[in-house]
Amino acid sequence: MFAELSAQSNFTFLTGASHPEEYMAEACALGHPALAIADDNSVAGIVRAHAAARSIAREVRERQAWDSAHAPIGPPCPPELARSASFPLCNVPRLIPAARLLFADAPPITVLTRDRTGWGNLCRILSAGRLRAAKGDCHLTLSDLLERPEGLHLLLWPQAGQSPGGAGGWGPHMDALTRRFDGQMHLLLTPAYDGADARRFDTLAAEAASLGLPLLASAAPRMHRNRRRLADVLSAIRLRCRVDQLGRAALANGEQRLRGTAEMYRLFAGHEIAVDAASALAQSLTFSLDELRYEYPSEAGTGETADDRLARLAAEGLAWRYPSGAPARVQAMMQHELTLIARLRYAPYFLTVHDIVAFARSRDILCQGRGSAANSVVCYCLGITSVSPEIGTMVFERFVSEARDEPPDIDVDFEHERREEVIQHIYDRYGRDRAGLCATVIHYRGKRAIREVGRAMGLSEDTIAALSSQLWGFFSSSGLEDSRLREIGLDPGDRRLRQTLDLVREIDGFPRHLSQHVGGFIITRGRLDELVPIENAAMADRTVICWDKDDIDALGILKVDVLSLGMLTCIRKAFDLIARHHGTRHALATLPPEDPRVYDMLCRADSIGVFQVESRAQMNFLPRMRPRNFYDLVIEVAIIRPGPIQGDMVHPYIRRRNGEEQVSFPSDALGAVLGKTLGVPLFQEQAMQIAIVGAGFTPDQADRLRRSLATFKKHGNVSEFRGLFLRGMAKNGYDNDFAERCFSQIEGFGSYGFPESHAASFALLVYASAWVKHHHPGIFACALLNSQPMGFYAPAQIVRDAREHGVTVRPVEINASFWDNTMEPDGHGGLALRLGFRQIKGLSEEDAGWITAARGNGYHQVADLWRRAGLSRATIERLAEADAFAALGLSRREALWAARAIAGTEPLPLFSRDLGDELAHEPAATLAPMTLGESVVEDYVATRLSLKAHPMALLRPFLTPP
Repeated sequence: MFAELSAQSNFTFLTGASHPEEYMAEACALGHPALAIADDNSVAGIVRAHAAARSIAREVRERQAWDSAHAPIGPPCPPELARSASFPLCNVPRLIPAARLLFADAPPITVLTRDRTGWGNLCRILSAGRLRAAKGDCHLTLSDLLERPEGLHLLLWPQAGQSPGGAGGWGPHMDALTRRFDGQMHLLLTPAYDGADARRFDTLAAEAASLGLPLLASAAPRMHRNRRRLADVLSAIRLRCRVDQLGRAALANGEQRLRGTAEMYRLFAGHEIAVDAASALAQSLTFSLDELRYEYPSEAGTGETADDRLARLAAEGLAWRYPSGAPARVQAMMQHELTLIARLRYAPYFLTVHDIVAFARSRDILCQGRGSAANSVVCYCLGITSVSPEIGTMVFERFVSEARDEPPDIDVDFEHERREEVIQHIYDRYGRDRAGLCATVIHYRGKRAIREVGRAMGLSEDTIAALSSQLWGFFSSSGLEDSRLREIGLDPGDRRLRQTLDLVREIDGFPRHLSQHVGGFIITRGRLDELVPIENAAMADRTVICWDKDDIDALGILKVDVLSLGMLTCIRKAFDLIARHHGTRHALATLPPEDPRVYDMLCRADSIGVFQVESRAQMNFLPRMRPRNFYDLVIEVAIIRPGPIQGDMVHPYIRRRNGEEQVSFPSDALGAVLGKTLGVPLFQEQAMQIAIVGAGFTPDQADRLRRSLATFKKHGNVSEFRGLFLRGMAKNGYDNDFAERCFSQIEGFGSYGFPESHAASFALLVYASAWVKHHHPGIFACALLNSQPMGFYAPAQIVRDAREHGVTVRPVEINASFWDNTMEPDGHGGLALRLGFRQIKGLSEEDAGWITAARGNGYHQVADLWRRAGLSRATIERLAEADAFAALGLSRREALWAARAIAGTEPLPLFSRDLGDELAHEPAATLAPMTLGESVVEDYVATRLSLKAHPMALLRPFLTPP
């Protein structure tokens, strides 16, 4: 059987027209024993093809088991096995990892990997080419390949046209190639489908024979089936032109697709040996991505193992967290966790996270861990999280278990202004050859698909804008689509418009380019660039790998999420202000717990600026929820989410909490799962437990369901479990309505899953921010303003809320303000909030620094800023527009008049005796004072807020009926 060894997927961005998964499924249907995905200078799609091959193998096994159990006559095949009905039950295609290398000084070469060494060399070759180029590019020369020949097999692409030197242009390079790849090369024969293939094959065969190169046949597919129209649209997007302007760049036909064995023999009549060579070579290439053995960094200390070091650090942390001695229950939990971690060899993972967190704490960077294993005694003692394990919101084995052969998941949030320090520390600590950020694959979705396909198809910008505005109607029934088109003035029968909408649906989900993950770090013991290629990110001093988080998850590779959170910046700045003005130093874990006044404030929905509960939906829900303890906050954080809302779980929970509905459980088994939430599933973990306990999912099925939740937006495959789930619930005696609502909640988690472990970590930040807001409202507002941009509310709303809480707020003042907003004595024994220069639009921190450095005993006139601080006239005008000179007795207009009298941008005279010569001589002018309304408008223009009046106060007399 023929094996295709050079297929191009859509991870050759905007060129290939089929997903790697589609290639594997088609190869299975065609009976191919193996398939090589060879994208241009990339292995970004390899893992998806590998995962698809494993999925096909599993489906075929399940189908074989079904047929065996129900033969010769039995019930119809269940829907979840229906896809495998089209697969040959004796054939599961094997993925051959490969890449097509494009050189600056030679024709392309498809490089196939024979073993683990070959894979490492291919990754290092790609890394070399990409690290010497900007993001998204790769600059390779043939010498890069010649330096690393071990474990590789080459398929040489002939040069287009009449090739000098024989064998399609490879003659001049044959000596160098033969010395390093003797016996490991083929010349590739690929059809052009132009009527001249037979003659071209004969010519190349003669030239290859003269150079001693065997031939190998490939269909060189760009798509798994005929997708010529989509391929042309992708080319038009790539070339930034319309489809009807492609010319020779358009495909001549739709023949460049994956071919079966019989078709290949027909296409290569007279050169059947080249077709047979592909099958023979495929049998000899046995390397699989399953052979990649990822190793954690050892993280062991001098003279101790990783397990010993973890146990020692945990014991030291236990004494730190519990100065008076830890309760026996906590000690037992920690010993149990350490035993399980040692048995599963996860100690290096926890030590890696600990070392990152320890660095952050050494720099006074506030951080907080969350994730499946973060809410544990070990993480609490290591300082990774500040959530006490005594809350009992987690079962450690639920996520760190022998049933799941993969590392636990811990995300660590850092202050958003200082996360870069942590990222650069990781690069310095492990080296760029051992650490890199994950990629994020940007897929075509919705408006982008409509916009780019529409332009490629030649639609007008007005039409594209109209289509984008009515996006929701175009992925429903055709009748609804037609009616929506008519409503916006478009003709549903227009052929070009209809083709465009069909292509939008077809391109939906296609990868467009690689971006950088928000903070997922891969850290290895050995060279990372022998595991996966490394390339430059768009940001300076960042390097990334080409696989995303789903790919590394499929391969069981360690990922540490180094994320940023604006509220941590706010809380740290608030703690610093409290320490400076009140002499009390707080930390997340040492805040006074369960303060009833804090909960009273939340019950009143007084939560502007409070983390996670400041949205209108949360503020509406708080008085109904009436939280009175920390676990109530855990539920509060998790309940206003797509999962519980879509699953109609919110109102039943509130009714049960308020005693309006009896608390009941569908069964005793589910009672153990749903007991903490009054019989209503609210957390992602509960949804998974219902699938196992209620629907009878196996651990493997539940894990696949969990993974499908994580990839829902990209692949939308949660619903394939629907039939299995509903049948399982019915088999175990559960009501169909309850089962439907549970699965609806699971689908909601597909859009945004929120596990209990994350909710517990976030709930601590809810309590911390609410505690600061209640006890120190001025400091809280000051910290919020100094941490912008973040949260739901603009500075004007934050300032208004602070004033309603009795805080005196003072305006930006040239002799009193600094860059940051500050707290200063209010003259009555309290603190007032002084607005800083950061509130002035367009003013830089550097200019603010010059203002404060040169201020001395104060500025007395506008020109002093030009003379002493060296500010430009434009900067001084910004200060005047912000009314920063009011304390000097100057109105906004007077200050602006004085600022414009300053000579343009000429440098200050070094030896001038009369600095007044540099000021324009202006006659005295009487300027009309600004009205209150004008002042308010100018305040908002300059600083985005006003302390003089609220805009509605000026309009209220006109809005109030007589």
